[in-house]
Amino acid sequence: MQNRDIELINLSVGLPKTMTYDDSKEMETGICKETVDEVFLSKEGFKGDGVADLKHHGGPDRAVCVYPYEHYSFWEEEFNVPFPSSSFGENLTVSNMLERDVCIGDIYQVGDAVIQVTQGRIPCSTISKRMNLPSLLNRIVEEGYTGYLCRVIKEGTIRYDSDIMLLESHPNQVTVLFSNQIYFHHPEDVEGIKKILAVEELANVWREKLLKRLEKIQ
Repeated sequence: MQNRDIELINLSVGLPKTMTYDDSKEMETGICKETVDEVFLSKEGFKGDGVADLKHHGGPDRAVCVYPYEHYSFWEEEFNVPFPSSSFGENLTVSNMLERDVCIGDIYQVGDAVIQVTQGRIPCSTISKRMNLPSLLNRIVEEGYTGYLCRVIKEGTIRYDSDIMLLESHPNQVTVLFSNQIYFHHPEDVEGIKKILAVEELANVWREKLLKRLEKIQ
């Protein structure tokens, strides 16, 4: 059971808009979010929030994106550039909720809402394009500092100063970091894959991908 002081550092939402990268290229993306004081969270996600690529983002299993605040200083030191708020397109920037400590299936109260961790985030190149750092995506995958996604168990309002509290620690204790390591770096680790699949609360998209891997291996 976690007993560290969890803190909400930043709350942000944003609808898809055109982002310019590589000087003149353009793409539609929901990664450029803006800090808000208060927002309502429904089963489908935050009011005023959205994604451009519905195949790879969004939906009930991926209604909330969380990113650990501690990684900001790590990346800023490595790349020697400032990372603005919500650089990774997350809704909740949090402290003391690192991937190594948070488990798939853990349940948290955030303000009036209750959320459950469903999967590690599978980051895409949009993050690198936004920050104009071509190697950032690969480094995120290498370190496993992906952040993670959650479903909404109870809808409610979240404020910039809302408390975050662990309500229920999942008994299987499959951390987001462990899942990332198996998914990205040990794709043929049968025991590891089975350990992740044993968590009933795992997001459907991860379950389908891991089951396909198992079929190929076996």
